[in-house]
Amino acid sequence: MAEKPKEAVDLKLNEVLDEQTSEEILAKYDREFAFRRLDGSVAKFIFIVSVLWSLMQLYTAAFGVFPSTLQRAPHVGVALVLIFLLYPAKRGTKSNKIPWYDYLFSFLGFAVAAYHVIFYKELVWRAGLYTDLDMVVGIIAVLLILEATRRLAGPVIVSLATFFLLYAYFGKYFPSFMAHPGLSIKRIAVFQWIGTEGILGIPIQVSSTFIFLFLLFATFLKKTGIGDWLTDIAIGLTGGAVGGPAKAAVIASACQGTVSGSSVANTVGTGSVTIPLMKSVGYRKEFAGAVEATASTGGQLMPPVMGAAAFVMVEFLNVPYVKIALAAAIPALLYFTGIFITVHLEALKSGLHGIPKENLPNWKVLLKKKWFLATPIVGIVYLLVKGYTAMMAALVAIILCLLASMILKETRLSPKDIIEGLAEGARSALPVVAACATAGIIVGIITLTGLGMKMAGGIVALAGGNIYLTMLFTMFCSLILGMGVPTTANYIIQATVSAPALVHLGVEPLAAHLFVFYFGIVADITPPVCLAAFAGSGIAQSDPLKTGVEAFKLGFAAYLVPYIFALSPILILVRPEGASTFMFIVNLLLAVTTAIIGMMCIGASTTGYFVTNDKWYERILLFIGGITLVKPGIYTDLFGLIVLSTIYLLQKRRVRNKAGVQPV
Repeated sequence: MAEKPKEAVDLKLNEVLDEQTSEEILAKYDREFAFRRLDGSVAKFIFIVSVLWSLMQLYTAAFGVFPSTLQRAPHVGVALVLIFLLYPAKRGTKSNKIPWYDYLFSFLGFAVAAYHVIFYKELVWRAGLYTDLDMVVGIIAVLLILEATRRLAGPVIVSLATFFLLYAYFGKYFPSFMAHPGLSIKRIAVFQWIGTEGILGIPIQVSSTFIFLFLLFATFLKKTGIGDWLTDIAIGLTGGAVGGPAKAAVIASACQGTVSGSSVANTVGTGSVTIPLMKSVGYRKEFAGAVEATASTGGQLMPPVMGAAAFVMVEFLNVPYVKIALAAAIPALLYFTGIFITVHLEALKSGLHGIPKENLPNWKVLLKKKWFLATPIVGIVYLLVKGYTAMMAALVAIILCLLASMILKETRLSPKDIIEGLAEGARSALPVVAACATAGIIVGIITLTGLGMKMAGGIVALAGGNIYLTMLFTMFCSLILGMGVPTTANYIIQATVSAPALVHLGVEPLAAHLFVFYFGIVADITPPVCLAAFAGSGIAQSDPLKTGVEAFKLGFAAYLVPYIFALSPILILVRPEGASTFMFIVNLLLAVTTAIIGMMCIGASTTGYFVTNDKWYERILLFIGGITLVKPGIYTDLFGLIVLSTIYLLQKRRVRNKAGVQPV
């Protein structure tokens, strides 16, 4: 049952977490925010380097990128300089003093990048003929990247990368299909740093081009206040309805997906408003934290601007970003629809009401007054659909964002705000650069040793060639890896190892890559390590693990969606061979409609409420019916609809009987 407040709570929208509390929660659950708060000359140096880095990225977007290593190595080098100055070796260190070894690491990060710039022509001329100095520089670069990633992403991905480095050297000692002759330290080191297939491979290529620009775009969107504007509109639209604050959290977090690529940052950003509101109308604190965490995690799935991993997918699949965004649209719709239905049923079950009308923001006034804030998002969608490159679309969107902010005095960005935005955007890119660089180490070894295809074959063999078991193994790999590895790195690794196994068994390549991408994201709400839920619990002051379990239950239907689009790719807009446009549209609409009804069945099962409280066997039947409805197909849809109709009639009859009305 809901925790009813002893007396009515009149919570005003400005009663949110103070900035210090938000920062503490972010620093606790997201390593990206556990940086040193510096001042003096070092802080000025970091600020100047960050601004110049952002300006250089904007320059290359406008006038063209540099040759591969000249674009990528300085990108990694600047990130290393900033990481070692900003992030302490031990997380949670109270002192903001920078030790001598971090200055040394920072200088070495600059030096290994400068090596590429200074000796660029020489390295190109003698490609394949590497010196001992190349080896030493490569070793230093690898060690620096591993340490930088440990500070920003934790030990799991670093341990994984270390394992692969050892595997490359000791390959002959590994059993079965993993065995290979073994590579020298020199070969490993120069491959990783001097060439463009290891650290400076596809992940860093994408990071050094359009990922950075989209992160910069997100930073400027936040500085214009679009996130708060979207949250207020969502509260104004749904806050007065049954369970209104929870519904507002779902809508606001879906919109925030265009602003924040971080599940934890999104949870704290919108949750600082929505979680107290949910608690004020009677939602259990664990449920309130879980709603925000689950909705915020889905932000990375939400087009038009998805998580950073989606941009890496562009290079892996060699398709336009707009195709990936369109393909992800319906799965994202199903994800958020499932959560929305579940919070509605939970509110009905617990008798929760909305926020009093007088306390709600007027969404019509907000829309009329600040409609122009949506211009950058509309602009970036238009440019992507028209076929512009992701870099150009992001660059124009940043310009549109700055222009839109000038319309009203309260949203106007001063020159100081713009310069600070450049610095903040650079800092937000550091976790992505570190994750991409370390993922490059892993992918490089997999490529160099030929392990990728061997592992894909191994997964298929372990599953006995069964597509369902292969998907199950892939899901567990993505979820387990996602508990300790950032989403972008998780996707890169899984795209190299697991996605080929799915493709081998006939899954559409786009569906296979979205499958691993999807599960890498929902790892943030999967117990026992569910960082978004932990962040939500920090705001809700609830039990972290209980909040994680609630988040898992809320998002349970979402765990089924990747299986459905992998087996029936019509949900990601892949037209069956030979199908006419008319039949494709009809089948698509039917599949989406029945899937949404299926989400309602699963929500009714997990909450234990449909028309009234479910009996135990009704919950089981609703769950089975929901699964059959989510899966496209005439017979499965008919079965699901019969189950739904039967339980609806049974529960309506119980409600009438309870009210003392005899059924006709």
